[in-house]
Amino acid sequence: MSNFWDFVQLLIWSFFLLFYLLVLFQIIGDLFRDTQMGGFAKAIWLICLFVFPMITALIYIISRGRSMGERQRASMLRVKEETDAYIRGVGGKSPADQIAAAKALLDANTITQDEFMQLKAKALQ
Repeated sequence: MSNFWDFVQLLIWSFFLLFYLLVLFQIIGDLFRDTQMGGFAKAIWLICLFVFPMITALIYIISRGRSMGERQRASMLRVKEETDAYIRGVGGKSPADQIAAAKALLDANTITQDEFMQLKAKALQ
């Protein structure tokens, strides 16, 4: 029976260790993301995180938690905008644009009516 409770205790401590590591890496990431804070202040926070980890993490979250969330949100929005711009750049033309381009080729007698219909069908897929 004691093996079961030892296992439960191991699970609980593992959960808290994982939780602490996630918070620690979030704080370190936020320190490097913050452009308003100087290098010396960042170094002091990092040293304190390794010397007094629990209390420093708690103080950091209490004192800088709101701005930490704002920086995270701004970073996520920036990444989303960059991804959307990349997709728009790589995605090519819309089906309407493809059909209009094919129609222009047809009007210029560059392609035949059958080729126009094939391009139109391909654009609408």
